[in-house]
Amino acid sequence: MENKWLVGVDIGGTTIKMAFLSEDGEIIFKWEIDTDTSQNGKQIPSDIARSIDQKLDELNQSKSNLIGIGIGAPGPVNFATGAIEVAVNLGWKNFPLKEFLEKESGLPVVVDNDANLAALGEMWTGAGEGANDLIFVTLGTGVGGGVISNGRIVHGKNGAGGEVGHITSIIEGGARCNCGKNGCLETIASATGIVRLAIEELERVDATSQLRAYYEKHKTVTAKLVLDAAKEDDEIAKQVIGKVTLYLGLALANLANGLNPEKIVIGGGVSRAGDTLLTPIAEQFARFAFPKVLEAAELTIATLGNDAGVIGGAWLAKTKLS
Repeated sequence: MENKWLVGVDIGGTTIKMAFLSEDGEIIFKWEIDTDTSQNGKQIPSDIARSIDQKLDELNQSKSNLIGIGIGAPGPVNFATGAIEVAVNLGWKNFPLKEFLEKESGLPVVVDNDANLAALGEMWTGAGEGANDLIFVTLGTGVGGGVISNGRIVHGKNGAGGEVGHITSIIEGGARCNCGKNGCLETIASATGIVRLAIEELERVDATSQLRAYYEKHKTVTAKLVLDAAKEDDEIAKQVIGKVTLYLGLALANLANGLNPEKIVIGGGVSRAGDTLLTPIAEQFARFAFPKVLEAAELTIATLGNDAGVIGGAWLAKTKLS
């Protein structure tokens, strides 16, 4: 191997995504392993280290040519120690990820939140390529995000920077969020939020909707069904997506008014709706953004998909460990 490789790792509740990358951000080889959450996830670092060794053997490569590991996990990070303060889905509390993985792998390790890694990945080789000032929001089961200013992730005083999903959107009477607050953006703009809003609308009005038959049979709907129905001008689905994009556009505009980004990148499973989501978000963003901010910012859909985290991990290893 003539050039050094970077290792990017993205820990999820079901699988751990891993990759070897070049120093230019090109994925050389990628793979996944199952996330073992038994025994409060204590085996995860050794599973990762063992898998890296196995892949190096398969590729007939030496560990000495690896620069280090950039790794992301859900939950807040203690940046002084590289510990994950809490990750409920993994069973971790004050889990010393950096210490354990360095011991198991024999490689230097740098740790960050998984949404921050996705933001870095999109900045490096994705939809935000070339932008040093960027807001990344991921719309999935929840709403996550990362803020990049002058090429650096904004962590804030205690690592809570970039918590886009917990911007308060409904001041009074909002739905309860998993964080303990009411009315967070996550309760509206996540897949879970879209489902809740659709059910409320179906129960509130008698309007004809292609969602109704599915709801009456299953007592629920899916975010994909709502987004697909909105594409076909279903009135209830359009009402729901109108509310979602109103609050997303408002939240992103308020963030942008304080940060003046060059790019706003929207990722996550919900973003696969493409222009059905992006066009109305952009319209609402234009309503609320300061004119100079609006002039500078480009809204776009993320392009890296599930690779964003491992690419961001490699960027972290490149900039912190090289």
